[in-house]
Amino acid sequence: MNVHGNHGKNRGHESEVRWIISSVIDDLTLSSLNAVNSYLSSVIYVLFIWAECVLYVKKVLVFFASMEWYCYALLGIITALMSFFMDMTVAKLLNAHQWLYRCLKGHHLLQFLCWTLYPACLCALSTSFAHSICPFSAGSGVPEARAILLGMDMPDYLSLSNLFAKLFGLICTLASGSTVFLGKVGPFVHLSVMVGAFMSRLHVSCRGGKQNQIEIRAAKGEMLVVASAVGVASCFGAPVSGVLFSIEVMGTHYSVRNYCPCFFAAACGAITFRLLSVCSTDQETIQALFKTSFSSDLPYQPFEIFIFVLLGLFCSILSCIYLFCHRWALRFVKTNKPISRLLATEKSLYSAIVAFLLACFTFYHSAGHFIASELTMKQLLTSLLDDTSWYSVSQNASALPEPQKTFWQAWNPPGKSYFQTLGFFITAKVGLLVVACTLPLPAGYFMPVFVYGAAVGRLVGEGSAYFLSDGISSAKSLINPGGYALAGAAAFSGAVTHTLSPALLALEMTGQCSHAVPALVATLVSNAVARAKHRPSFYDGISLIKKLPHLPSLIRYSTMMVLLNEMSLSQSDSLRLWLYHVFYFFPCLPDSPILLGTINKSQLREHLHQHRNEVIEVIMC
Repeated sequence: MNVHGNHGKNRGHESEVRWIISSVIDDLTLSSLNAVNSYLSSVIYVLFIWAECVLYVKKVLVFFASMEWYCYALLGIITALMSFFMDMTVAKLLNAHQWLYRCLKGHHLLQFLCWTLYPACLCALSTSFAHSICPFSAGSGVPEARAILLGMDMPDYLSLSNLFAKLFGLICTLASGSTVFLGKVGPFVHLSVMVGAFMSRLHVSCRGGKQNQIEIRAAKGEMLVVASAVGVASCFGAPVSGVLFSIEVMGTHYSVRNYCPCFFAAACGAITFRLLSVCSTDQETIQALFKTSFSSDLPYQPFEIFIFVLLGLFCSILSCIYLFCHRWALRFVKTNKPISRLLATEKSLYSAIVAFLLACFTFYHSAGHFIASELTMKQLLTSLLDDTSWYSVSQNASALPEPQKTFWQAWNPPGKSYFQTLGFFITAKVGLLVVACTLPLPAGYFMPVFVYGAAVGRLVGEGSAYFLSDGISSAKSLINPGGYALAGAAAFSGAVTHTLSPALLALEMTGQCSHAVPALVATLVSNAVARAKHRPSFYDGISLIKKLPHLPSLIRYSTMMVLLNEMSLSQSDSLRLWLYHVFYFFPCLPDSPILLGTINKSQLREHLHQHRNEVIEVIMC
């Protein structure tokens, strides 16, 4: 009996404990649910308030200007931030390489390994990263961006993966230094166009889908044109030349309504880029990227205009040689079976081999001391734009302050004169740059061409200063070789790209207006010769090799109107198309007045010959 009683008491206690535990759990569950509900209610309330604030801010912003103008401003600011932080990262990597190279002074083998393996590894990293993330990120990107602006649908070239692959790959390429001798303008224009594509989507989402497809495509095209101008403006802090670049390079047919958005976005990008330079203590105040101090009292004599004309002619001849070698090298790489097989399977290995060979040639103890290889690209341009004549420096080089003394020692090595160094630089850099252009990695080609033209102008200026060391005429005005370097940079880069914007870019980059006329004269002369016989420009040549659609430069032709009375034609009549020999290109138009492209005379003749059953007789005059 006692045992059964104890069992009953235990069961009673267990039931009470279970009841207490279940009550506690129910209370906790109820309280937790209440807490979650209150938390969710507060979150929803905060989100509601945030949405109301966003809508209110949007109404206030739209009251002052439409949303697209804020997208233009945001485009310029984002692109300038990308450009500044890219330059800062590249500068730190270059300084680290130079520091390590100086620490190994006296150990030639270790210096050789440091000089060659560093750019080889960076180029291999750039190629492997770019092609593993997005295979379309290699190259300049300007021909592809032009094709997109012409209406070609290439979504892979505007993707987010392409943006990150091109950004990281370009940093590695620029960190290789003057050994590889490649720039950032072309890829950065492509990066800016990709950012512009995202800004276009943001603008469409802000509009709430109130636009049809035609308006969306038109707004996207306008945003991409604006982005191309912002790319150049954010690289150099040069808004005006950026807009002119977008007119000349990115589109042969330019809509005037894009003028104001281009200038506004380019100004936002340029101002942001220069303010960031001031905030980072790189510059004391807002100033030109390559500040020069040319004398404005008597910058040049009238007689020197003829020398600038000869400089433009010389630059045009060199540009034709460079463009021919560049196109030949690209075709050779595509047609040569071993190289094309290596590029198809092992792109990183090809980049490493080419970068290693370039570094071996530019090593100081081989041929590098003849081409000032220890200077970075920025230091090269700064030294070439110096207004002090090297002939006068040679008379008292020990009194030079830094960094002019370092630059002088680089261009005037022991046992050699600066004329020999400049001549060898001009001769060797053509081949080195052509070989570097075959690398399958994100890289720009405008800045190397600009520096090369500055070297050509410096050689002409130093020659003039040497032969006219006593001054010109009775005024005893001395030659300024830096002005010739400025004009040479504008003339050669303008001849290569078939544009006039480099003349304005040179003035904006240096802050010099005194040499505006000589730079423009040299650029006009070089363009006139380079465009003769309808030779393709640098970007046109890449478009032709890649078989990308592009519109050739507009050339003035005599017009002709052919009137055909179809009602008077019978099957036995002959359709005679009189095409004068002055015509080289003809517009291709559908039923509506929309320009699809152009066709040259030889292609039109071949097409008419293939359809000779439809067209009885074609007479070419």
